[in-house]
Amino acid sequence: MPRGQNHKLCIHEKRHQAQYEPQSHRGVQPTAVMEELPSTSSLLEDNSQSSSATGSNSTSQGSLEAPSTTSTFSTTSDTTSDEEDTSQDDEDSRSSDVSSSTENTYSDTLNSMTSLLEQFLLHKYKMKQPVMKEDMLKIIHPKYHNLFAEILKTASEHIEAVFAVDLKEVDSTIHSYDLVSKLNLPNNGRLWDGKGLPKTGLLMTVLGVIFVKGNCAAEEDIWKFLSMMRVYAGRKHFIYGEPRKLITKDFVTMKYLEYRQVANGDPPRYEFLWGPRAHGETSKMKVLEFLAKVIDTVPSAFSSQYEEALRDEEERA
Repeated sequence: MPRGQNHKLCIHEKRHQAQYEPQSHRGVQPTAVMEELPSTSSLLEDNSQSSSATGSNSTSQGSLEAPSTTSTFSTTSDTTSDEEDTSQDDEDSRSSDVSSSTENTYSDTLNSMTSLLEQFLLHKYKMKQPVMKEDMLKIIHPKYHNLFAEILKTASEHIEAVFAVDLKEVDSTIHSYDLVSKLNLPNNGRLWDGKGLPKTGLLMTVLGVIFVKGNCAAEEDIWKFLSMMRVYAGRKHFIYGEPRKLITKDFVTMKYLEYRQVANGDPPRYEFLWGPRAHGETSKMKVLEFLAKVIDTVPSAFSSQYEEALRDEEERA
């Protein structure tokens, strides 16, 4: 399994909580995630051994080849005085520092505007208000209006990976947008009447874990995964409320999840499966794609599940 590339879980979570309080969990290491899911351990072990072997070979080859490379460079390059080398090194270093500082400032500015736009979009969703392009442009510095499409794309992708809602253009003539739940949950993902943030992301995550676990996940495996998102059974969450009730009762009542007792379990144990509405409103591929975004990887990283999802798509077609 490929490893996640960006944003460690806790750091990313704190940053977003300070901004608009989504429970971001992008960048979770796939290995760390899947270690909590025993049915995929063999897949991880194979990958780990392969990665270790590749890493060992690379290190070994590097240490063996380094002397000859250095030697070749020394004997074929023109010699210069120590003073010239030092002067050139200092000049290169200063140039590199200036370039790096400029790039960092530019990147920080874009990240800042992206974060502001994320907050704005979620505020509009929470207040059930339409999102107008002209209002979004007011948030972006005029100097960066030419990058608006890129900034909006990044902001919407961040929100999608946390909340499982898509930014869609509602009216192309006036350029109005709305955040739409990936599943037909009540109140556009809020579940209950009134204002609030979507619960779709939690449901899609649970569906993803169930699928990766072989289409049936033990309750303890669900909570092990969710604990990596700092979502705990019995502890009130600022987005999801009491998550145990949400997962074992609300989503079950809505028929998105099936929650059943394991036969002959002592002590009693429970497991989750997809409910009929989950089968009707989404697909294994869509859920796998979402889970891949959650942990910053690609769907094909889950090789056996990806193949199963492809077969499912063919059958649906």
